[in-house]
Amino acid sequence: MPNYIDGFVFPIPKAHLEEYKTIAEKVAEIWKEYGALAYLEFLGDDLQAEGTASFIKTMEVKENEQLIFGWVVFPSKEIRDEANKKVPQDPRMETLVKPLIDPEKIIFDANRMLYGGFRSFIEV
Repeated sequence: MPNYIDGFVFPIPKAHLEEYKTIAEKVAEIWKEYGALAYLEFLGDDLQAEGTASFIKTMEVKENEQLIFGWVVFPSKEIRDEANKKVPQDPRMETLVKPLIDPEKIIFDANRMLYGGFRSFIEV
């Protein structure tokens, strides 16, 4: 069965990067409990190449922000679809996500996230 992934890109204020990381590591474990094979996030480092659209410009990343690129690997689209139903309903998620979306200090803004599900195309 080919893998299926959910991919995402979003900015996080640099000042809150460690707080975000602590929460995201716990969220990743929940995704794995519901069928994810792997949960990965990477920090933007080399984000501009001549002749291409830049992540920085396209995502309107501010100087005080860090871009995160990640994906969650599932064994199939069906398991991913089930996980996408169950994870938001898990009672731990509300507690974990609440500090990230606090109106007094928004760390994660879903309106600035690019997201999509992707089926396998080439695996070498």
